[in-house]
Amino acid sequence: MISLRKALQEDVPIIAQFNVAMALETEDKTLDPEVLRSGVRRMQADASLGFYLVALRNNEVAGCLGVTFEWSDWRDGLFWWIQSVFVDPSHRGCGVFTALYRDTERLAIATPEVIGLRLYADQDNDRAIRTYHRLGMRTTEYRLLEVDLRRNKIG
Repeated sequence: MISLRKALQEDVPIIAQFNVAMALETEDKTLDPEVLRSGVRRMQADASLGFYLVALRNNEVAGCLGVTFEWSDWRDGLFWWIQSVFVDPSHRGCGVFTALYRDTERLAIATPEVIGLRLYADQDNDRAIRTYHRLGMRTTEYRLLEVDLRRNKIG
């Protein structure tokens, strides 16, 4: 049986650990664990930044999902961005991600200003993209572009 709840402060280490594993597994990126723990701790402490959900299976944290917010002036509402998704390999194929996604969807529907859910996925992560499509998400025409400002800062 899978149970879900909003993450607690005590979940910060496992969420950070899951994020390190997710980045390595899906993008072959090594993240700085201390920066990541600080980021998770900060979002956990400041609800204006977002929130995490955790899935428990057999009384252990089996997966997590983070939500951050984007205001759309075009649509006069908020998009919830799903990120930091990870299911422990020993709990995959048991419906953990589907439960996390459906609970996020339920919470979003119950929040009047939320107008949609979004997420980004590595373009080569076909398994994840198939899962997102199966749950009702669709691929958009947009491409994600970014500038890493931390890299450009002096000091």
